[in-house]
Amino acid sequence: MRQGTEQRLGLNGFEPDLHHGPALAFQVKVDEQQTEIPLHHHRKGQLILALHGGISCHVSRGVWMIPPQYAVWIPGGMPHSNQATPNARLCFLFIEPGVVAMPEQCCSLAISGLVRELILTLAAREGQPVTAERQRLEAVLFDELPRLPAGHLQLPVSDHPKIRAMVAFMVAHPAIRRTQSAWARELAMSERSLLRLVEKETGLNFRRWRQQLQMILAIRMLIAGQNVQQVSHALGYSSTTAFITLFRQQVGQTPGAWLAELASHA
Repeated sequence: MRQGTEQRLGLNGFEPDLHHGPALAFQVKVDEQQTEIPLHHHRKGQLILALHGGISCHVSRGVWMIPPQYAVWIPGGMPHSNQATPNARLCFLFIEPGVVAMPEQCCSLAISGLVRELILTLAAREGQPVTAERQRLEAVLFDELPRLPAGHLQLPVSDHPKIRAMVAFMVAHPAIRRTQSAWARELAMSERSLLRLVEKETGLNFRRWRQQLQMILAIRMLIAGQNVQQVSHALGYSSTTAFITLFRQQVGQTPGAWLAELASHA
C-alpha cells in the first residue's frame, strides 16, 4: 500500500490479517455505487471511524449507526457487515489481538480529537518503514483507546426470525408505522407473546425498541443530507414537531442542534 492511498469501501483484495504489526490504518472513500461490505470477519479487531457521512455495522445481535466523530469497534473474529452513506469518508484501524485492552463486544465509541489525529497520522504514514516515532504514536494510541466513552447508537436485535422480519420491514418501509397489535397479527401470535419476545430478545420494550430503530434511521438520513422535514416525512410522522420532540427525547438535542454540533467538530 502506498502512502496516502485512499481505498474503496471494499478492501480490493487487501488482507489486513496478513499484516502482523500492532496497528494498520488507512482511509476509505465511498462512492455512490459501492456502499456495502457483505458479511465477513477478521482475525484482527477493527475500529471504523467516520470522518464524513456515516456507516452502519450489523452483527448477530445488534446494529450500530456511526455518525462523524464516532467509531464502531468490532472485536476480532466477529462476523459483521457494513453499509456506508454515499460519499462517506471513513478510516479503518485494524489492531492485532492482545496489544490493547478493548471491549469484547461490538460497541460504538465517542472519538476524542487526540485519538482521531493519531489514527489519521498512522493512516497517512502507512507503508513507510517502521520507526521509533511510529511506535511511540501507536503506544499513545493504545493508551487512549481504552479511555474512550461508549456511545449509545445501538439497536439490539437477535437471530430470531420474527425479530429479523420486523427489522427488515421497518428499514425497508420506514413510513409504515405498524402498531404492536398489527405486528402481532402479521406474525400470527398474540400481542402479549410479541411483547415478551421483543423484550426477551432485545432487552427493551416494544415501544422503546421501535423508537431506537427510528432514531438510527433518522441519524442515517440526516448525515446523508436530508433535512428535518424530509426525515420526518420519510419516517411517517404526522408533523415535523412530533419527530423533533422524539429526537430530543432520545438524543438530548433537536436534530438541528445535533447536526450543528457535528459540523462544528468536523
